[in-house]
Amino acid sequence: MRVLGIDCGGEYTGYGVVEQDAQGLLRHLCSGAIHLSPREALELRLKTICEGLTEIIGRYSPEQVAIEDVFYAVNVKSALKLGHVRGVAMLVAAQAGLQVIAYSPLSIKSAVVGYGRAEKAQVQLMVARLLDLPAPPEPPDVADALAIAICHLHTAGTLQRQHAGAG
Repeated sequence: MRVLGIDCGGEYTGYGVVEQDAQGLLRHLCSGAIHLSPREALELRLKTICEGLTEIIGRYSPEQVAIEDVFYAVNVKSALKLGHVRGVAMLVAAQAGLQVIAYSPLSIKSAVVGYGRAEKAQVQLMVARLLDLPAPPEPPDVADALAIAICHLHTAGTLQRQHAGAG
């Protein structure tokens, strides 16, 4: 299975495509961050995200998209901007005919690090280890996107084994 993980953000939107083979081996296909200039109008930033994610989906053909679930933010204005970015990411996936699965930050960290309250640096190190990367992904948004993809692959694999065992 091939999954595109997306970490929606106001300045950087991280992305990562991870594949898992039949033996459960994870393989990193691509990752990076779409940088958004805070000086640009919101609609232009959203357009940049739309174009970037459309290109990644076209190039890597993921089977599903995983994103971080909505969480409560202290700053309402930031939460609204994040909601716009998240909406664009979901729309791009839907236009490509891909299912979008959302995971809470707690479940993502638990799946990758084994501890739901893990620090960013711990997530970066574990993602690098799980994907056999030469260094922890930078910026942290990239590691978060890869972690979201890994979380989905682990969750989907577990569900698949449970259904196979029940049949």
